[in-house]
Amino acid sequence: MIMLLLLGMGKGKVAGSGSDDRDAYLHLCITILAAFCRVPDIAASADMVSKIPLVLEVLEKESASSYVEDCYEILFLTSTASENGVAILFESGGLNLLATQLPLLSDGSQVLELSLRIIQVIFSKISLDAIVSKHLSELSTVVVFVARQFGLMQNALKFDLLQLLCVILTSDHSAPLNKALRAMSNDNWSAYVRAGVVDILQNRVAPEQKIQALIVAEAMLDKLGEDWLIGQLDVPDLHNSFPLDRQVSQSARVEIAVLLNDLAYIKYEASSSKSETFPLKRRNLAIVYSLVENVIKLISKSSDDEGSVIGEGTFIKIISGLNETVEVVLEYLKDAKDHQQKKGDDLLASVRLVGSYLAETPLACKEKVKELLEYLLSVEGEDESGIEGVEVLASSGAYKAVSFFPYTPSVPK
Repeated sequence: MIMLLLLGMGKGKVAGSGSDDRDAYLHLCITILAAFCRVPDIAASADMVSKIPLVLEVLEKESASSYVEDCYEILFLTSTASENGVAILFESGGLNLLATQLPLLSDGSQVLELSLRIIQVIFSKISLDAIVSKHLSELSTVVVFVARQFGLMQNALKFDLLQLLCVILTSDHSAPLNKALRAMSNDNWSAYVRAGVVDILQNRVAPEQKIQALIVAEAMLDKLGEDWLIGQLDVPDLHNSFPLDRQVSQSARVEIAVLLNDLAYIKYEASSSKSETFPLKRRNLAIVYSLVENVIKLISKSSDDEGSVIGEGTFIKIISGLNETVEVVLEYLKDAKDHQQKKGDDLLASVRLVGSYLAETPLACKEKVKELLEYLLSVEGEDESGIEGVEVLASSGAYKAVSFFPYTPSVPK
């Protein structure tokens, strides 16, 4: 088989005219290899894995041939079946080749889906540190392409791309990636991410997919600022501009209610002292809180901007949703007060969110804030006793709201 492959690649002598025979040999060999790889044990064998560099070479030279799909299938099956397979694929320049060929593939094609599956395998088995250090430019190309497919696809692969974007955009290597993305001429990728996030948030999906969409949204806001929520980029294959502010506000409100309810149960009612899911839920809460704070910033900016793209009706609905969100957060803080809990990063983050909103709407939830004011000022972080509620409220600008309330501190008896 190896001799047949080499002959087809022009690395051996072929009797007769040569060119047509070589192409026939190559086509036959690739077809047979793809069929063999459909047997997992064969795909994982050292003999088959050793052929990955040759298949990459074929793809590089014969990218328009009829057997390209078989080449991608070989790469996908060998890298999926064997840890060594994906390592050989990466070390042999597989990511570089994929980044080069992705823009040439037709939307909706089987070859495109296989290429995206191969990228998934690479990112699941190879550390992002290795990818960034060796292939930063290719990584930025992959992100732009994956973002476009995430925005356009309407099948199950969309959720896999969501997970992939979640891993890449929230990594510790976001700074060099951001720089590489800014250097690219294609700046429409962020609009495709926004469109994909809107699709997820507007439809019935699993809770983990909803939170992943919010995590991706928070990562994009961290990179591009709150204006990303209402971006108006003209992207030909997106039928709408997909403003995201209201969807994020609505979804975040639901997620916050669920997360706070779960955290309260774990802290005050669960039989064990701390559930294994507690750190994850607290991390997700921090992410969703950050999203809401960005929506608050956007609303504050829009209220001062006569040319704002946020319509009056949407503005009112967002404010109503924010009021409900803050009411839920205040209930969580009241519950903590009733349980004599004053220390916790979740509590301090809750105070900060309330403070951010009160800084813009001082009279919101007036009675509850007045009732909890002394407690809000006393909340501390988990490990940083120097950071207290009073400092958080001051830094958020909520002192404007506090000045509306007569405050008489309780005196110990």
